[in-house]
Amino acid sequence: MLMDERSYSITLDEILNNTNNAIIAVDPQGQIIYANDSVLNILEKPERDLIGQSITAHFPQTGLLRVLETGVAELGQQLKVNNTIFLSNRTPIYSHGELVGAVAVFQDITILQNFLDNLVIEHERTKELQRTLEVVLNTSHNGLIVVNKEGTVTMTNRAFANFFNKFPKDLMGKHIMEVYKNPKFIQVLETGEAVFGYVHDDLNGHEVIANRIPIMQDGKIVGALGEVIFKNVNELFALTKKVDLLRNELDYYKKTILKNNSSALELLKGNNQIMSALVQTAQRVAKSGSTVLLRGESGTGKELFAQLLHSESTRCQGAYIKVNCAAVPENLLESELFGYVEGAFTGASKGGKIGKFELADGGTLFLDEIGDMEMSMQVKLLRVIQEREIERLGSNKPRKVDVRLVAATNRDLEAMICDKQFREDLYYRLNVVTLTIPPLRDRKDDIESLIRTFIKKFNIQFAQNVMDLSIETQNVLMNHRWPGNIRELENIIERAFNMIDGSQIQLKHLPTYLQLLSGHETLPFVGGSLEHILAGVEKEAIIYALDIANGNKVKAAKNLGLSRAGLYKKLKKLDIL
Repeated sequence: MLMDERSYSITLDEILNNTNNAIIAVDPQGQIIYANDSVLNILEKPERDLIGQSITAHFPQTGLLRVLETGVAELGQQLKVNNTIFLSNRTPIYSHGELVGAVAVFQDITILQNFLDNLVIEHERTKELQRTLEVVLNTSHNGLIVVNKEGTVTMTNRAFANFFNKFPKDLMGKHIMEVYKNPKFIQVLETGEAVFGYVHDDLNGHEVIANRIPIMQDGKIVGALGEVIFKNVNELFALTKKVDLLRNELDYYKKTILKNNSSALELLKGNNQIMSALVQTAQRVAKSGSTVLLRGESGTGKELFAQLLHSESTRCQGAYIKVNCAAVPENLLESELFGYVEGAFTGASKGGKIGKFELADGGTLFLDEIGDMEMSMQVKLLRVIQEREIERLGSNKPRKVDVRLVAATNRDLEAMICDKQFREDLYYRLNVVTLTIPPLRDRKDDIESLIRTFIKKFNIQFAQNVMDLSIETQNVLMNHRWPGNIRELENIIERAFNMIDGSQIQLKHLPTYLQLLSGHETLPFVGGSLEHILAGVEKEAIIYALDIANGNKVKAAKNLGLSRAGLYKKLKKLDIL
């Protein structure tokens, strides 16, 4: 045998020390008689500390002692040393048929074990996802079935299996043709084209509406999905009917809104030149986003102008929200305007509440009776106008709002500023565009057209056919001072509709205090003294004044030309609660 000039002599020790496996041997008493370098590295000890030592001193969990007792090898056993996992083969050593010791050969499998552990974890996750998918599929109202490219069922849900009075597991693994005949949805395996909303008239005797959809992977068809979206064609008819009903309701509300806007314009337009010019100005101002302040006596139609400003603006598709600042108590007005979060105060609704500013976002917010707002709220309103953002009660998170503000008042704001009852800075914020609406007594040339509008309105409301007023009645209405303005006129016409028994409104259908203006001889208090008659008329006039002022005694007193104290005296004298 030819060899290199150099001679090589490799010992068994060198061979064993250069293997990746750890090797350790013991004598029949379990004392270590050999350990290669891999064992020394694992234990981080020199050879002198191992040889002659008991194997259990260094490997408490070893099975070598068991091998010495039984003489039987143990293969593929797992061993853990210093957080390292090993795979161990333990073998008895025989010499001339006599057991003289045992040897263990073990290899580090930590990486492999971690890999296997991860596989187990991923397997559990996959099983959990599969369970979740099954729950989702079975929760779906729609029947679902999936086949692979060979047409074998790979997935289905309870809603689909119910068509055959079976469970999903009964269909899994079967060819679709075994499940039912003429499964149209698998045509998608050939065409690759999805079809939505087709009628399948024979799904085990059911007429259904379904979708068929190809399942693609890497540009190839690997399966198909069948989805039953209506279990019965009649369901589609019912849904169509419901949609038509909702559309009709929407059209009705749209027409109602347009009708209200049209009615507002009809009530505002008339023969009076000042009023006509004011309406034209309002229509022009509506196109801008500027804040508008409406001023005028109670009942002059400030809310009608607010509606007109909204309907003629670019925000007409947004919300129109009204807040009466005088009708909401001070402690509730802030939450009404800005909303609140859950737990903001005792009694707060669960989940919180959205405020009027947020409701009007993108639309118009009408603040009626702004002059009655308390000073503390005026400060908060000023900040919102300046910053264009609100904070709900109980929250420190600002929310941006895009609102067109329209405010209204019948009070003298300038005098209130002097009396420190209204903030001057808020006044200038609101007073960007001011529209002052004249009282009805200054536009009597519009009374006749207003009466016609109200008669038309109440004919529809009361299902009557009132044609006109008597000449005497018309004269009384034209000569009245109208302290309640348009609202008073509307109330009078409505009252007449409740009293009328023909096609013409006559003097007897008017309130007593108006009948007195005619000088009519016949009064409803015939038979009593003059004092009794006058007291009756006075009582009815006060009740009516309170009615048109919505119970506000300050407004009623002003309309009657009385002081507040004077009104209270008469209320007590006439026994009016």
